[in-house]
Amino acid sequence: MRLTKFGHACIRFDTDDGAFVIDPGVFSDPAALDGVDAVFITHQHADHCNDPELRNLLEDRPDTRIYGPESLSEVLGNLPFTTVSAGDAIPVAGTEVKVVGKRHAVIHPDIPVVPNVGYLVDGVFHPGDAFTVPDEPVRVLFAPVSAPWLKLSECVDFIRAVDAPVVHPIHDAILSKDGITIVDRNLVNLIGARFQRIADGDTVTI
Repeated sequence: MRLTKFGHACIRFDTDDGAFVIDPGVFSDPAALDGVDAVFITHQHADHCNDPELRNLLEDRPDTRIYGPESLSEVLGNLPFTTVSAGDAIPVAGTEVKVVGKRHAVIHPDIPVVPNVGYLVDGVFHPGDAFTVPDEPVRVLFAPVSAPWLKLSECVDFIRAVDAPVVHPIHDAILSKDGITIVDRNLVNLIGARFQRIADGDTVTI
């Protein structure tokens, strides 16, 4: 399985049997969607769900399936998608995508909490915007490192709770180059060598 970061929280999964992508949002490279069999969206926020690009995708590849929480209808309108919730398992590209979690992390008490699901793929976990800890072992964690709902101590506590041997940072488009350097330095100091940054466009194989 090959994992490629396409900016912010967007990760593409390529196997010998196909390809799918999680969270292709407005901060992500639309090339992530090229030739995919399925798209998995964790929640409705634009940095995770780029409605215009999804519409373009379905015009070019109408058989592509889109999956996400029911609340996606608020942004996708009449665009067809399959509703998923915690406990579901979707076969795709020769593997299985398990759905984990229910709600977005709290941004502020005055801002409504929207549904958010995470996706676990053969031990690789993408939590979306949440601190959900799966009930089974995680071998690779894509950990959000910068957001209006997140501070560094919460990021570290989440990484330690999941306890994956490899951690790749995501959700970092709002950081400057200096900001990324500061965050990475702190996370390496606090969680060690298992923290490994993937640059946008880079691929790792597991």
